[in-house]
Amino acid sequence: MFKKIIIMAAMTTLVVSCSSKKKQGEGAEGAGDGAPEISSTSMNFDPTGSDSGAIDGLFTVNFPYDSVTLDEENREKLKKNAEWLKARSKMALQVEGHCDSRGSTEYNLALGERRAKAVKAYLVSLGLASDRLRVVSYGEEKLIATGETEDVHAKNRRANFVPLPQ
Repeated sequence: MFKKIIIMAAMTTLVVSCSSKKKQGEGAEGAGDGAPEISSTSMNFDPTGSDSGAIDGLFTVNFPYDSVTLDEENREKLKKNAEWLKARSKMALQVEGHCDSRGSTEYNLALGERRAKAVKAYLVSLGLASDRLRVVSYGEEKLIATGETEDVHAKNRRANFVPLPQ
């Protein structure tokens, strides 16, 4: 019984303290720092980024097996991605490096990071500010195709682009 009373008191304290916090801009500490609340930032883009195929002008690029090399076709896609971002001054891009299911988790995370960094370096060479590009590697954790054929592996070896508010 005593244990139940303590739990109920703790829950009541938690509910009261959460509901009494002031929202940003209502006198809360840090108000006026200009940082928008995440919930108030509308982007209207598919959260899966360029992998969705639903963001006009933003393209996923693919890589050869065990490589970070960007061929001419992918450099053309990246030029379009650069133009897309240049037209949106309040936008940044998360560059996600991905791998196929072969290789160890550690190796694929490192390869995914090298892919994302190679893409970022190319985009910066096209005139984009480095601070508008964030790099992350998912290795083999976010496959977009399943199976063990070369076609499936090729689809998963990619850099995906996710728009972010800047």
